[in-house]
Amino acid sequence: MHAYRSHTCGALRAADTGQTVRLSGWIHRKRDHGGLVFIDLRDHYGLTQLVLAPDTPGFAVVERLRAESVIRVDGEVVARSPDTINTNLATGEVEVRVKAVEVLSEAAELPLPVFGEPDYPEEIRLKHRYLDLRRETLHKNIVLRSKVIHSIRNRMIGQGFLEYQTPILTASSPEGARDFLVPSRLHPSKFYALPQAPQQFKQLLMVSGFDRYFQIAPCFRDEDLRADRSLEFYQLDVEMSFVTQEDVFASIEPVMHGVFEEFSDGKPVTPYPFPRIPYRDSIAKYGTDKPDLRNPLVMQDVSDHFRGGGFGLFARMLESSKNAIWAIPAPGGGSRAFCDKMNSWAQSEGQPGLGYIFWREGEEGGAGPIAKNIGTERTDAIREQLGLKVGDAAFFVGGDPKTFVKFAGLARTKVGTDLSLVDENRFEFVWIVDFPMFEMNEETNHVDFSHNPFSMPQGEMEALNTKDPLDILAYQYDIVCNGYELCSGAIRNHRPDVMLKAFEIAGHSLDFVEEQFGGMLNAFKHGAPPHGGLAPGIDRIVMLLANQTAIREVIAFPLNQQGQDLLMNAPSEVFDKQLKELHIRTAPPIKV
Repeated sequence: MHAYRSHTCGALRAADTGQTVRLSGWIHRKRDHGGLVFIDLRDHYGLTQLVLAPDTPGFAVVERLRAESVIRVDGEVVARSPDTINTNLATGEVEVRVKAVEVLSEAAELPLPVFGEPDYPEEIRLKHRYLDLRRETLHKNIVLRSKVIHSIRNRMIGQGFLEYQTPILTASSPEGARDFLVPSRLHPSKFYALPQAPQQFKQLLMVSGFDRYFQIAPCFRDEDLRADRSLEFYQLDVEMSFVTQEDVFASIEPVMHGVFEEFSDGKPVTPYPFPRIPYRDSIAKYGTDKPDLRNPLVMQDVSDHFRGGGFGLFARMLESSKNAIWAIPAPGGGSRAFCDKMNSWAQSEGQPGLGYIFWREGEEGGAGPIAKNIGTERTDAIREQLGLKVGDAAFFVGGDPKTFVKFAGLARTKVGTDLSLVDENRFEFVWIVDFPMFEMNEETNHVDFSHNPFSMPQGEMEALNTKDPLDILAYQYDIVCNGYELCSGAIRNHRPDVMLKAFEIAGHSLDFVEEQFGGMLNAFKHGAPPHGGLAPGIDRIVMLLANQTAIREVIAFPLNQQGQDLLMNAPSEVFDKQLKELHIRTAPPIKV
């Protein structure tokens, strides 16, 4: 027999009754029933119930062991009586009557329990992550992550993609997020950077003649943290040669749909081809470029109904051509209590309030201060435009849409959630397309890239030469699922003349482009194929499939919200000798 186990703790079934077996694992739970000790023994594969009698060799030792101690047992598989079968366990029809036991590792007092998975502070969970990972939910999440990556890899290879690796030590880039810098010992005062993404390298692979590339790529961005973002993350990095936007969509949609359908636990998944919404339409209808289409609410511009009307605040706003009034429909929200609740919520978000109209039985026109001011005719016209009825409500935001759009999107989400209009049990995919190539930088008052500087502008050189930069669209696209951006992508700008012109519009000189992106620019001068790609985030994909709201619940060893690894105590100070080798002297921050 094997030194540690003949079976795993999830393997035994009724057919194994009468066998002598050896199991090893952790004491998950221990119960004393009138002299008999019952132990749930756990390993990676599951649980098996052990039964120890007082005359079992080693009984006294086991009786004093704490939970999470590691033991090895030999014993006989016996069938449980019908009234003690545990239908929640795969091994629930049997138990092991222990004949011998050996302690392999005794556990000290636990800083957090594994059994039962009670809530514990994040600091304790991350400091003792090895215990946290023994908990069933987190353990299942990490196993799910492995299976999802395996499925993605197989699906990509099945579509003719090959996996290539790109460098981890590379050059710093001024575009995008802040780099993690790595000092060079061999080249004093110079630095490598960890890749924010393999963007330039995957494009260079296309220039090198490789056709369909993918990689499960580690990426690093020194940016502020939030629940769905980490300093280090993994993405399915993809690039393809001689493709249009349609070709990219047709290649990635079966992969995304297939993976989500495989691991959705029966939840419906949007069939492909996925719907497409232009960026500006998404902003106008949903208040965000990451719309959750499980929420059926669609905002509308109702400015005409308030222009020159009796509600002075909105009428005065509309005297400026840049302003508008948007309505958020609220089917089923037609009560003063709900409207007051939304108004209070708006104030908690730093707004002066949230205007509303609601329609109730036996009342002509609508109810609320706005309805009384604009009159029955305008109120009815708003209701008809929004497709509402008695028992419904509408909420209004006004001013410059650039200023209020984020709040409007939050209000749409709040209404949909509070009225139980969001179908939580499905995965809704959508492409957001036609992003603006440029935007106005409010801080510098100059034109800047809005999304990805390496994207091909729609209309190419002609558009750059003849159009207002703020009217130029790009072949850029995002995949959004349930309100989360899963990836960004683009058809790339493979022409040096178009690239230089685009950077010129964004205020960058030829010297700047050659200094920062000279490798790629020179490569393009020697024959570059039209190419495009995208990069879905692995962590967010698994987070959605695991029904979690924080990616640290699907990462084995995540950082905390302050970017610290509490288990390994990183970041940490280093020895002066190491700094000298790297030609670095630290300068503590100046205290104000």
